[in-house]
Amino acid sequence: MPQPSTRRTLGAVTEADFQRLAELRRMQAIAIALLVAMAVVFVVSFVLQSRYPGWGFVRAASEGGMVGALADWFAVTALFRHPLGLKIPHTNLISQKKDEIGAGLGGFVEENFLADDVVHDKLSEISGARRAGEWLADRANAERVGQMAASAGLGTLAVLDDGDVQELIEVLVRRHVVDPAWAPMLGRSAETFVAGRHHEALLDIAADRLGEWLISHPEAFDRVISSRLPSWMPSVVDRFLDQRLHSEAVKFTQNVAADPEHPFRIAVGRFLSDLARDLGEQDRLQQQVESFKHEVFDSPRIRALATSTWQTARAAIVEMLEDPSSDLRMRMVSAAQDFGHKLQDDATLQYKIDVWVMEVVEHLVRTYRHDLANVITETVQRWDAREAAEKIELQVGKDLQFIRLNGTIVGSLAGLAIYTIATLVIAPLAGM
Repeated sequence: MPQPSTRRTLGAVTEADFQRLAELRRMQAIAIALLVAMAVVFVVSFVLQSRYPGWGFVRAASEGGMVGALADWFAVTALFRHPLGLKIPHTNLISQKKDEIGAGLGGFVEENFLADDVVHDKLSEISGARRAGEWLADRANAERVGQMAASAGLGTLAVLDDGDVQELIEVLVRRHVVDPAWAPMLGRSAETFVAGRHHEALLDIAADRLGEWLISHPEAFDRVISSRLPSWMPSVVDRFLDQRLHSEAVKFTQNVAADPEHPFRIAVGRFLSDLARDLGEQDRLQQQVESFKHEVFDSPRIRALATSTWQTARAAIVEMLEDPSSDLRMRMVSAAQDFGHKLQDDATLQYKIDVWVMEVVEHLVRTYRHDLANVITETVQRWDAREAAEKIELQVGKDLQFIRLNGTIVGSLAGLAIYTIATLVIAPLAGM
């Protein structure tokens, strides 16, 4: 009969494991109870068969049942341990063959589950993009994606050191903004700006605003002009000049705003064109621009401004990521939903994504197929031999107990059939 070792927990850890263990124990109890029942029936029938010959059939059935039950108990037990602790050859098979089982299982998975045609056929049956679109289109799922993205962002910000981020930003800005020469770039930009006559819009705005200011603030203009006139000049002359110059200034701004071919506009265009050319050609002007650039970016105030800007931006991002009702979080959810609807409706996009995923997965499986199978092999090899046997027994032990039950029943039928043939066929022939 089974060893007391079956009372162990067989490495059960999770609730599901303990449920399997309980089912295994129940099936073992049923198998043992059936064996005991066969033994009781055998004793009773053995005693009564001398007086009642019909009990011989019962004895034969119960005897065959006991033999079948014990034989199958031995076979099942021999898989996981030595029956009754006796080190009989070819028992405790799983513990002794653990490494071979792991290697065989890994090879089986590699050849039958990770084969190119199997992976390709399975991926061809799945429209992952369409299903992902259906899932994302649901508001609740989109909010879950937004929550996960926000959590990932908050985790990243929590791990990042402010000093390292500021140093990285400074390195990137210096490499891509400060180190390249500005003058040629500014020259090309100014040349494009003038060629597109974009400066005309700025002149329109400047002329309109200046004209409005002159009309609204004549006294300010008068003070500026009067302060430049000689003190000995009569006040009447001052007022005349102030009014005259103010009128001319207003007229000038109005003419500039109204006349696209005004000389002042042409002069500004020529000035900007000359400046664009000089920025690309004159070494002295280029050196002045470079000197100004380094003076600005090397200023402690600029560095302090960059530091405070990052800290302010970081605090704002954290606040928005933590608040589910923030504009950033809402936009993330809306973007996820919009992408889900697009995946649902756009068959071409579905096809492209499915093909891309298929190619990526097939490449990964093809490249790392052996490594993936080795995970199974190496994991089983790392198991303790006894632990491996217990893990496997916990998973399949319940089903193996049916072998014991079937062995008991089949043994009973076989014993009954043998005894019947011997009694009704062989015995009469032997007496002839």
